Amino acid sequence: MRAVVQRVTKGAVTVNGEVAGAIDQGLVVFLGVGQDDSLEDADYLANKIPSLRIFQDKEGKLNCSVIEIKGGILVVSQFTLFGDCRHGRRPSFTAAAEAARAQELYRYFVLALKEKNVPLATGVFQANMQVEIINDGPVTLLLDSKKLF
Repeated sequence: MRAVVQRVTKGAVTVNGEVAGAIDQGLVVFLGVGQDDSLEDADYLANKIPSLRIFQDKEGKLNCSVIEIKGGILVVSQFTLFGDCRHGRRPSFTAAAEAARAQELYRYFVLALKEKNVPLATGVFQANMQVEIINDGPVTLLLDSKKLF
């Protein structure tokens, strides 16, 4: 499972002109599910992301988590994180999980995050979404549950 995590001052997802989810200060998480991903991969990221110390403390050091600053998390499904661009000009998405399995793990991930008592918003799975982000820093991190060591 792959995640692009961005520290934001604001984030919102719009689908068909309607806001599907929005947060103020916090994290926007683009989540991709791979063919070999499992509940353990979702648990790993759901535990890791809210505890990342990427917000500034009073001394300006990256020492606080989204939980500590009482921020929110906006989760957006994005199968294109598994796009393979090594050959040709058109990405291959064969490493991405099929839609039903991806949606199952996406929902599991969202439920696991809810248990962290962080304000949570989401996009709409498989929808054409417009995502607005005001990246803070910018701070952007790439996480991959298969690259633990």
